[in-house]
Amino acid sequence: MDTAARAESQPATADSVRAYLASQEKKSLLRFLTCGSVDDGKSTLIGRLLSDTKQIFEDQLAALEADSRKHGTTGDDVDFALLVDGLEAEREQGITIDVAYRFFATPKRKFIVADTPGHEQYTRNMATGASTADLAVVLVDARQGVLRQTRRHSIIASMLGIRHIVLAVNKIDLVGFDRQAFERIEQDYRAFAKDLGFRSIVAVPLSARYGDNVSRRSDNMNWYAGPTLVEHLETVVVDDVAAELPFRFPVQYVNRPNLDFRGFAGTIASGSVAAGDEVVVAKSGKATRIRRIVAQGGDLAGAVAGQAVTLVLDDEVEVSRGNMLVAPDARPQVADQFCANIVWFDEQGLLPGRSYILRTETDQTGATVTELKHRVNVNDLGREAAKSLELNEVGVCNLSTRAPIVFDPFSDNRGTGAFILIDRITNATVGAGMIQHALRRAENIHWQSLDVGKRARADLKNQRPAIFWFTGLSGSGKSTIANLLEKKLHVAGRHTYLLDGDNVRHGLNRDLGFTDADRVENIRRVAEVAKLMADAGLIIIVSFISPFKAERRMARELMAGGEFIEVFVDTPFEECARRDPKGLYARALKGEIKNFTGVDSPYEAPENPEIRLQTLGRTAEEMVEIVEQWLIRRDIAADEYESGGGI
Repeated sequence: MDTAARAESQPATADSVRAYLASQEKKSLLRFLTCGSVDDGKSTLIGRLLSDTKQIFEDQLAALEADSRKHGTTGDDVDFALLVDGLEAEREQGITIDVAYRFFATPKRKFIVADTPGHEQYTRNMATGASTADLAVVLVDARQGVLRQTRRHSIIASMLGIRHIVLAVNKIDLVGFDRQAFERIEQDYRAFAKDLGFRSIVAVPLSARYGDNVSRRSDNMNWYAGPTLVEHLETVVVDDVAAELPFRFPVQYVNRPNLDFRGFAGTIASGSVAAGDEVVVAKSGKATRIRRIVAQGGDLAGAVAGQAVTLVLDDEVEVSRGNMLVAPDARPQVADQFCANIVWFDEQGLLPGRSYILRTETDQTGATVTELKHRVNVNDLGREAAKSLELNEVGVCNLSTRAPIVFDPFSDNRGTGAFILIDRITNATVGAGMIQHALRRAENIHWQSLDVGKRARADLKNQRPAIFWFTGLSGSGKSTIANLLEKKLHVAGRHTYLLDGDNVRHGLNRDLGFTDADRVENIRRVAEVAKLMADAGLIIIVSFISPFKAERRMARELMAGGEFIEVFVDTPFEECARRDPKGLYARALKGEIKNFTGVDSPYEAPENPEIRLQTLGRTAEEMVEIVEQWLIRRDIAADEYESGGGI
């Protein structure tokens, strides 16, 4: 037995374990993902990598062989995809439906690989895997060539800052290891990807099932002189740019266990910091210095990107979650309007004008897509006009946030330039965004201080502002009841204004149609007008179908607390269609009018309105009486209302 063999046969000692762990720590780490269209062999490739790098124990291999006979798709061969497709649903359907992360190592490098689903329905999962990756292995079936999903995944990889691509032309065995098939696919992909900003594209012909050109060079392709996949992954140079970028420390938590300690906890997003360094609070511009850098093992002299620390400052400056400590000579942007790339994840399309929740690494605020500039055609990268983004589509948008956020352009800093959009009603993540730049208009617009405010204007009118938001189907009686209510308030000496849906469409909103996107913009504009009128001290009565919960909620959140009063004119569809005061239901039911609420466009009824008016068998005067009684019970005394002292 030679020396090496005897060493391997000896039991591990504490020193040998420590030496091994030390050697592993010195290896560089590469994060990459596999992506591409469904059934291109992503999971099989990762399973092959785990097997070839000896990451599978004997009992796991035995279980894999048994599972291959039960669930496999490779005949008598081991189905390596089952190593990664761990969910029973995935095995039954034969597809990956979630992001699976796996670790493996070679003598030269450590790897974390994200296996992402290829099906279009799960594109959002692919974006999740790409968000932390340094390299993407884009698989292409040699029989199919470059497909639409191949292009979509490549565009998303580019948008998410990945700059290194391996074009893995898989299943090359199924085309007889044909060189021309490989070169044709490589040529097609390079032509498509030439404007995506990738620094390197390395094409490798391989068979994940049989291991050709994965970790061993294939005897079946003597015409290929490039590296195997593993050889390239071991040697590709991926710069760790985060440590070289300006210092960014998003504050995640204010740590104050006692009166003598106040620290700011978080993970350094980029750059480095040392005790004594000057830093700036991004949103306020207040300068201070780092007194201590506290970590789990004690105080540190310095810290770098990726480290979770608590920073103690010299001064009692105002810093909270959502703010950021930054380098004084390289500050990020602070703005409430910016342009961003957006990948849309939700089956309900992105609608400009609709309010979403925008969340960065530590900050959160309301946000609206003010303009969809264009949609990106995933086939040729062309710019297409669009009013909405549908599931898995990519577009460039302008956004406006309710409060300024701190950011860098995503191309400069992936950690501080990304965000997600969350639906306000369902709380589902509906999109991912990468900020391009602040809008110049945001730099040119500032709040002007006014000496006369809402309170002064309202006091002059001897009333409090309020917005009565009437919603209901066409023909429910909204306009009739709203008009009668305004007459009564006017007689009582109140200062009012009625915004009626049809009337507003003759002027302010005459350019809008009745698509979902136009309906959203219709309500957004009216809500902003109502807010200005409330600021003038008026009582505003809004009578709009306003079919979507999200826009009614957006309108409510624009107003001061207690000012927004939702009035649901609850009239059944059948009764509205029977009344049909404008003849619209008859035309809509015949298909002559498209996007008609209640027929082929949805109406989302309020669940908890302040006032519900059930109109069947009742007159408009009775409905107004209910509103008047609500006012007396909820907000003001009867004598105040009757004497004109309140609303």
